[in-house]
Amino acid sequence: MRAPRGSGTATGGAPLPLLVPALIGLAFLVLPLVALLLRAPWSSMPGLLTGTEVWQALRLSLICATAATVVSMVIGVPLAWLLARVEFPGRGLVRALVTLPLVLPPVVGGVALLMALGRNGVVGQWLDSWFGVTLPFTTTGVIIAEAFVAMPFLVISVEGTLRAADPRYEEAATTLGASRFTAFRRVTLPLIAPGVAAGAVLAWARALGEFGATITFAGNFPGRTQTMPLAVYLALQNDPEAAIALSLVLLAVSIAVLAGLRDRWMTAS
Repeated sequence: MRAPRGSGTATGGAPLPLLVPALIGLAFLVLPLVALLLRAPWSSMPGLLTGTEVWQALRLSLICATAATVVSMVIGVPLAWLLARVEFPGRGLVRALVTLPLVLPPVVGGVALLMALGRNGVVGQWLDSWFGVTLPFTTTGVIIAEAFVAMPFLVISVEGTLRAADPRYEEAATTLGASRFTAFRRVTLPLIAPGVAAGAVLAWARALGEFGATITFAGNFPGRTQTMPLAVYLALQNDPEAAIALSLVLLAVSIAVLAGLRDRWMTAS
């Protein structure tokens, strides 16, 4: 049946008052990426990407992002289990604190890390005086800064998967004599493995792109703390073509991450 005239409905049933801003929003998100591709110095790309500093930054980024993801998994998965499976006073507050780095400006996160783990920080002063360990402006500092901003992505993903998983499997394992930890390791963990993998990929991608907390807490020293985002920022001031080339590398990584998660977010419901 033909739609009445003046109904303001476009082909396919989308109302024009919604379709127009939707297309504007799509253009707003896609146009900068298209511009990056159009302005890319494709002819000189091999030379721009084969410099020593570029490979140092890329290598350091991959190592630190992977290490930050491992740290996030080791302490983030148990934290997600605690939030999903254990009732305790203040659980809502704890969940809010865990997700706070998602909305906290990264530079503020870096300042907070300095106040906590810096040489004169709440904990850092004891690490320095007792063990001679200094974390800021080191490669370890990069890993800590990236884990701080990336771990909430993993915790949220794993907690959601745990809430969707049937807890009766764990209960059945405990009634058969398994400890809570054994039940988690042998029963729950295999069930939530897809959620853990998705959270790990998200955390890795977030760690790879971290800038604010890293430059604040770890600085920008080539070969030691200069990751790819920091190299892009530095190159943009002196060599815009190199900055575009480095940005394309990070864009390619982001597309690869999105492709890896397509079954989770890109399939029609």
